[in-house]
Amino acid sequence: MGNEDEFVECEAARKRVLALCYNIRHALMGDREIEFIDNGMDEEKKRRLSILAPDKNVYLKIYVLWSEMLFITIALNEFLELYNSSIAQVRMLQAAVAGCLKQTVSENVYARMLNIMNGRYVYVNGYIAQYLDILNNQFLKMKKENRVKNLSNIAKRIAERGREYREL
Repeated sequence: MGNEDEFVECEAARKRVLALCYNIRHALMGDREIEFIDNGMDEEKKRRLSILAPDKNVYLKIYVLWSEMLFITIALNEFLELYNSSIAQVRMLQAAVAGCLKQTVSENVYARMLNIMNGRYVYVNGYIAQYLDILNNQFLKMKKENRVKNLSNIAKRIAERGREYREL
């Protein structure tokens, strides 16, 4: 993502990505929520397989709004063009986000969102980050059941920089 004096037109996107990295780092340090989930290994299975294994898997939690994650996923595509050295880690993060998205929306919506977010003319260079704050605020004000229904619309609004964006 470069130094602060490099690619200043991507500063807003850089800060959003760094905020996510900050939260992930603190989760790894134990400063965020931890969830224990059964992994299906009971005493009988462990004895039969002659292995030592925990009964539960540990998952670290951070809370990020979908609109924020969609923007970060888009921004990472552009950053990879600038800095190709961390491509494997970035693609793993993007794949994890895509996996969560696929579990959240229908197949058709998922395919449409990926096409929108990975479009040829989607970029974050000079992006007005306050627009993302507006989208986050609108997302939080939605009823819970309407949030998932509006994810593809949010992705489209982030990627296309429509009239509402240009009026800022």
